Amino acid sequence: MADLKSEFMTFHDRIALNSGKKEALRKARNAIRDRIRKYFRENLKVRLPGFLGQGSYAMGTTVNPLSGEFDIDDGVYLQHLDGSNDSNWPTPETVHRWLVNATDGHTKEKPIDKRTCVRVRYAGQYHVDLPAYANLNDEYMLAERGKKGWHRSDPLALTVWFKQKVQVNGEQLRRLVRYLKAWADFQSGRRGKMPSGLILTVLAAQHFCGDERDDVSLANTSQAIYNAVYPIFCVYNPVDNQEELTARLTDEQKQRFQDAISDMSSDAANAIANGDREEASNLWRRQVGDRFPLIETSIEAGQKQKDVAKLASVYAAKNPAKPWAHL
Repeated sequence: MADLKSEFMTFHDRIALNSGKKEALRKARNAIRDRIRKYFRENLKVRLPGFLGQGSYAMGTTVNPLSGEFDIDDGVYLQHLDGSNDSNWPTPETVHRWLVNATDGHTKEKPIDKRTCVRVRYAGQYHVDLPAYANLNDEYMLAERGKKGWHRSDPLALTVWFKQKVQVNGEQLRRLVRYLKAWADFQSGRRGKMPSGLILTVLAAQHFCGDERDDVSLANTSQAIYNAVYPIFCVYNPVDNQEELTARLTDEQKQRFQDAISDMSSDAANAIANGDREEASNLWRRQVGDRFPLIETSIEAGQKQKDVAKLASVYAAKNPAKPWAHL
């Protein structure tokens, strides 16, 4: 049985955000918050909104994407709306326009008004998504453009749920979420778009199989996820069973994920059972890409050393040392 624990630690270091990137994200987030506060104070002249990080950044599961552009989600919580009656609330379209106006000019690119948020892009680096919320009778409501309009959504509860899972299962759960996100990122380039990071996070937390080795844990968790999504792939928000997280996936996208996680669990199991470390590493690299370390067998490595030594001796014979070179 090939033990690739140290290689997984190397892989994890390559996909996880380093302290420098975390600090850059924090500064970008704070600068955007300041612009939004200024707009609400000087243009709207209403009570300033509050802010709360959410998503992978708040959960501590952000990974370096292959595209090079990672993201952060920062919720904007409106404080000036009537919390007991929404009859006079502005439309979500109006709220989104406030955020677009507040952030316009902050970067070289125009803010993007998406369905559930406003996105501020730092081209080629990262982007900050700004969903807007308000409180109605002690429930958080998301401002979503289109037919859904204002509707119940509580990302804070989901973050708390995940952190509680980490308290129970340990930091290995966070690492497994990062592994799965990196796997999905790589597979998206081969197969087509994979499900969102949120869906992967929920699946990993609900079907987590811990082990002292990350490779064994990931193999067993992948198998457990496959068992859960086949033949019916349906995932609900663990803190709101009325919200189906997979509702927007097409049948083709669901089938694609089922096929991909099936291949993942199969290759992972074979990698664990394989006694050849090189073959095991190639199986993992087939699933997560070349950010996973390539292992060369000692025989091949020794042969390469011999080849290098042989080339060096041939070169030395053709190019003898010149005793006068340093005169």
